Amino acid sequence: MQSQSFFGADTAMHMQLMRYLSRTDIELHVACTPVRDPTETESILERIKRIPGLRVRATGFGPSVGGRSMATRVWRALTQGPLLPLHLLGLAWYIRRHRIDIIHGTDKPRDSVYGVLLAKVTGAKSIVHMHIGYDSWFKSIVRWAIRNADAIVGVSEFTSRTVVTSRIRSDSVYTVLNGIDTQDERWNLREDDGAVRREFGIGADRILFGSVSRLFPAKGGRELIEAVATLLPVIPNLHLMIVGKDDPQATPGGVSFRSELEALVAMKGMQQHVTFTGFRTDVPRLMNAFDVFAMPSIGEPLGLVYLDALALRKPVVGYRSGGVPEIVDHAVDGLLSEPDDIDGLARSLRQLAEDPSLRRRMG
Repeated sequence: MQSQSFFGADTAMHMQLMRYLSRTDIELHVACTPVRDPTETESILERIKRIPGLRVRATGFGPSVGGRSMATRVWRALTQGPLLPLHLLGLAWYIRRHRIDIIHGTDKPRDSVYGVLLAKVTGAKSIVHMHIGYDSWFKSIVRWAIRNADAIVGVSEFTSRTVVTSRIRSDSVYTVLNGIDTQDERWNLREDDGAVRREFGIGADRILFGSVSRLFPAKGGRELIEAVATLLPVIPNLHLMIVGKDDPQATPGGVSFRSELEALVAMKGMQQHVTFTGFRTDVPRLMNAFDVFAMPSIGEPLGLVYLDALALRKPVVGYRSGGVPEIVDHAVDGLLSEPDDIDGLARSLRQLAEDPSLRRRMG
């Protein structure tokens, strides 16, 4: 099931599962929203239809109202809500007619709740695929779905533990680490030719640290800037590139976290050493120009972007937090320090900045 229209890391992972699950052993059907997110150039439905060997059913899952104004919520409820029961009944009939055994969806509210309900109505089994840690802020109806699913899949041992410690029976919780296809041409780029640095006016002699994420506090942008600031007096040719757009829904008060980071950069007089790119569609190209990928995220469920960096042969700097230690081996392909230890983070960055051979070896 793919109920949301926004293309996120969970959607990318599920589309990879759709692409690579054995067609010999599995008959794969996808119920997908036909709605296109206004920030995307094409709908997820259009992307999914390009995957061979699928049976795709366009399905209306009702409106998404999270983070919307009251006026938008009311409008969407009036225009999209009334037909929802008919769409779900039609999907239930489709599941019974095709004798579907397993209904698989993400932890998003509509995926998880409708998936579990449809499984109970049709006699199928339900799987909720957890791409974030279980927490008390989950809506009560989502907590109900997770408790009543036949199986939970966590994207890391860290994610799975958050479910088990929330009194979900452990024998129904499984861990399957996310992965990426390293044969994909995006991760086999040639050596950087300097075009990215020229585009942003970053000198060829600069050691370029880079971070890629939605911008909100838990991704560690503030800590990264603080750490780089402590190094500039001794390594003045450092440069930090922060790639990504604001995520007000994940920032307390819904304010712009980028504005907060820019204010911090200005306060420390680092304007010539930090570049904010905003949202980009060419992330692998930008990452290919980094000397070091650095993202001191707190409580990261797994972090596909760390895998992206490793696939591009970039050494990684981060915190020993969440699922990150499960994919980044400290002192092998990156350096990890304890959460909120800015001095430790700065030492990791300095070690890699001062040792090009270490960067190459870890990469």
